Amino acid sequence: MATVDDILGQIGGFGWFQKQAFLTLCLLSASFAPVYVGIVFLGFTPDHRCRSPGVAELSQRCGWSRDEELNYTVPGLGVAGDAFTHQCFRYEVDWNQSALGCVDPLAGLAANRSHLPLGPCRHGWVYDTPGSSIVTEFNLVCADSWKVDLFQSCVNVGFFLGSLGIGYIADRFGRKACLLVTVLISAVSGVLMAIAPNYVSMLFFRLLQGLVSKGSWTSGYTLITELVGPDYRRMVAILYQMAFTVGLMLLVGIAYVLPHWRWLQLAVTLPTFLFMLYYWCVPESPRWLLSQKRNTQAVRIMGYIAQKNGRPSPADLKMLSLEEDVTEKLSPSLADLFRTPRMRKHTFILLYLWFTSAVLYQGLIMHVGATGGNLYLDFFYSALVEFPASIFILLTIDRIGCLYPLAVWNLVAGAACFAMLFISHDLYWLNIVVACIGRMGITIVFQLVCLVNAELYPTFVRNLGVMVCSSLCDVGGIITPFIVFRLMEIWQGLPLALFAVFGLVAGGMTLLLPETKGMALPETIEDIENLRRKAKPKENTIYLQVQTSEFSGT
Repeated sequence: MATVDDILGQIGGFGWFQKQAFLTLCLLSASFAPVYVGIVFLGFTPDHRCRSPGVAELSQRCGWSRDEELNYTVPGLGVAGDAFTHQCFRYEVDWNQSALGCVDPLAGLAANRSHLPLGPCRHGWVYDTPGSSIVTEFNLVCADSWKVDLFQSCVNVGFFLGSLGIGYIADRFGRKACLLVTVLISAVSGVLMAIAPNYVSMLFFRLLQGLVSKGSWTSGYTLITELVGPDYRRMVAILYQMAFTVGLMLLVGIAYVLPHWRWLQLAVTLPTFLFMLYYWCVPESPRWLLSQKRNTQAVRIMGYIAQKNGRPSPADLKMLSLEEDVTEKLSPSLADLFRTPRMRKHTFILLYLWFTSAVLYQGLIMHVGATGGNLYLDFFYSALVEFPASIFILLTIDRIGCLYPLAVWNLVAGAACFAMLFISHDLYWLNIVVACIGRMGITIVFQLVCLVNAELYPTFVRNLGVMVCSSLCDVGGIITPFIVFRLMEIWQGLPLALFAVFGLVAGGMTLLLPETKGMALPETIEDIENLRRKAKPKENTIYLQVQTSEFSGT
């Protein structure tokens, strides 16, 4: 009996049609970047100070320079480690009184400024920025600074909740249907967030966008890997993730041109409505159709792919389309991820690997901290780190597979965190280099985990498996700020020690997974149970008419 991969080999595993679909879906991957890391520009916190009525008039009357105005009127300025005072408190002084002079106006009120009473910023803040962000518009500073964290946590909570529900929808109703619905909801919620009149409504639309945006990205990822032949599957998966990095750099350019957060949000959201054209440009996954016993539709799509690739439809494809399939349709459920010993083992290990990847990736960035340079250049340079990671995978994955690089780079990331415990803070550049090595390692791990995750589940629960396991990535994203900043209060190196343990344990656990190099995508749970690390490519085939796995005895 002919297999799906055999037929793709005859009609083109990565022909003109697949290339067109791949480039089209890469636009979707790039558009996810502003949702995932847009907080860098939407929620940036510029230097700020309390607004004090009368200060501007006094400064103008006395002809002060900006530095003189700040020196005379802002408390705690110039004191190392005391940014909170000059950003969140003001002198309890009536700056409109005529007794104030132009040279050290507070000298007549107290011999030492530290004796002057301080009060909160009752009249708002002055922000040193030509643009705007949600911070400057809603005054999310000082006592309300936690609301910026909540803004980012909401999108991660949305990712997490969406992982549990949208993965099931994609496996139950199809990759294409899930993609179109989630793209539409994400685009609408993104526009509504840009015009939200207050913080609460903005938070709601941010949560809604998080619920669906990751699902649309993952549906596109699963769809493109199921449309190509086995020789190209890993390549397109890696390049699809590289498109996300392209999106990061495009985001920098757009944010530089549009420094006002509402216009920026509209600029990155409105083009996503064009993804509704995927209804005509991208077909449903033939593999998913077969898993649902919709053979006629699957054969018709594969024939269309053959036509677009300039290949004749195989004779055995037409013959197989006439055969009646009486087996039961496979429906996904969360229990399938834990149904058999190998499925349980794969699921638990992948859950941990996703969690560790998120904690180490975000944790290293937070621990190194901001460089204090140009926001746009710093973000651009950090995005460039992900390109060498993708190139490394492309050059090595077909030669050595996924398993050992995944284990090694987990160990490298953990070892880098451990090494940083013993490097003096005075050796700034050495700390930066070691941290970048760790980040490079965990970036490679991120891409490999996503690839391995899709290859270790059968078709009818593949999307559900990827979404559920990657949900631990969102849990890691939610708690990482607390791990970093709270543990640093106890000991500055404690987060790094924890990161090192996470990475080293992840490297060891990875070796318990099977290598998927040279194997066809598994179609049933029985295929997963029969996986062997040294299996030959033909030992795990995907039949055009999917065989129902027998659960008895498994």
